[in-house]
Amino acid sequence: MNGPTQLDAWKKLHREYGRIRPLHMRDMFATDAGRFDRYSLKLNDILFDYSKNRIDEAVREALLDLAREADVEGWHERMFRGEAINHTEHRPVLHTALRNFSGDPVLVDGVDVMPEVRSELERVRELAEAIRSRRWRGASNQPITDVVNLGIGGSHLGPQMAVEALKPYAIHDLNVHFVNNIDENQINNTLERLVPETTLFIIASKSFTTQETMINADTARQWLLDRIGDEALLSHHMVAVTSNTEAAVAYGVGRENVFRMWDWVGGRYSMWSAIGLALVIAIGPDNFEDMLRGAWEADRHFREAPLQENIPVLMALLGVWYNNFFGAETHAVLPYDQNMHRFPAYLQQADMESNGKGVDRNGIPVTWQTGPILFGEIGNAGQHAFYQLLHQGTKLVPADMLVPVANFRCIARHHRALMSNILAQAEALMKGKTEAEVREELGAAGLPEEEIAFLLPYKMFPGNRPTNTFLFRTLDPRTLGTLVALYEHKIFVQGVIWNINSYDQWGVELGKVLAKGILAEIEAGRPVDSHDASTNGLINYYLGLRPKKN
Repeated sequence: MNGPTQLDAWKKLHREYGRIRPLHMRDMFATDAGRFDRYSLKLNDILFDYSKNRIDEAVREALLDLAREADVEGWHERMFRGEAINHTEHRPVLHTALRNFSGDPVLVDGVDVMPEVRSELERVRELAEAIRSRRWRGASNQPITDVVNLGIGGSHLGPQMAVEALKPYAIHDLNVHFVNNIDENQINNTLERLVPETTLFIIASKSFTTQETMINADTARQWLLDRIGDEALLSHHMVAVTSNTEAAVAYGVGRENVFRMWDWVGGRYSMWSAIGLALVIAIGPDNFEDMLRGAWEADRHFREAPLQENIPVLMALLGVWYNNFFGAETHAVLPYDQNMHRFPAYLQQADMESNGKGVDRNGIPVTWQTGPILFGEIGNAGQHAFYQLLHQGTKLVPADMLVPVANFRCIARHHRALMSNILAQAEALMKGKTEAEVREELGAAGLPEEEIAFLLPYKMFPGNRPTNTFLFRTLDPRTLGTLVALYEHKIFVQGVIWNINSYDQWGVELGKVLAKGILAEIEAGRPVDSHDASTNGLINYYLGLRPKKN
């Protein structure tokens, strides 16, 4: 495929956009009593309602034709078969193998990787059970009470998101912390609350050279040595997840406590592997397996469901519809479950690192929009912050709302109020409020005509703002696994349609390379003139203010 804009379905969608743009969803619902039934799907206990979108049957069929012409089904078969669809790094994309419960082999270069995957997950299970059961002992024969995950990017965001989301399933006298920032405030603030004899660090770095992770690991290692004193005891307090086993062992990690990463699993898709070790320790191996199983069920749905009944395919197509035809540059993710407060941040990396690309799979600059800017916040908090823009701003912001029917410890009064807010917000974004409705409301309040005329433009809501709603019974491990996998596949489908590689991330490299050179200049401490005027000025100003002892 040379580009989506050349496809017949793309051209048809341009025509459909011209027809659908002036229509209002309020009128679509008024004239179609079956709209919800036709535009909603179920997967296990997850209901996906996409009826509040600016589509009708003709638009949906044109979107499905786009998926067919872009060969979405062929591409997902290539992914599941282990073909090297990450073509710039010559790698397969097989995070799905990490949650493969089918019993079928998964081949990489003709070798079934499933025995190794199962073996590594069993090792993770054994370590987690040893810590959770208090069999694992620190240097002073004390049980571990605190686990600190040292990682960044995919080695941080996924596990942290899931640990927070599944808090009700965790052991509450075993604390899990996450450190990803190279700013010393984060690790200092974490360490000051810990006791070295009861703390375990997980160093999560594929290369075991990631700057942020290794600087934090060095600080943690020195903190342990200053208090424990014996380097031989470090293996009681440090484990590693990496592909560089020898470097980890040389660092002081016991060889038996180094867990494997594979190059066919991208960092932002890796929490299903040993990168999820902190999560497994927190919620337990059985709950982690339930999460894997939920993701596997989403994999099966994505692979087997016809396009018109395929949730991630429809999620992706709706995103393309707004991004490429309506010109919507952003997408909001709005979970209405406090424990999902890190879910938008996790999806930011998953989506923006995957599809924030400006060249296609042939290395040619694209002439169409690719990945949107993704943002989000807990729904109720957002209602009192940025929802003003969603309702009355000049930008169209499609949104996903994720909603549990009940929480793990459900207080009826709280949850009913929460549900009323969710349902009202989605309805308000869709319907808006007309001039006639505002006039009637203000007149009933007894306002004089001149005051009504003055307030009218401020009180009207345009509506016609699209939302998808995910309604599920409760946020348990299985449901979280399914939700995350649905978003993973949605991202993949959009990458296929935009003809980009969703699995490389060359855009993160340039800043890293430049940072190494600037670090050397900062450490030398001498004024510089080798950069542009702004960078030179900033470095030299910093050097002038920096305390000399640092």
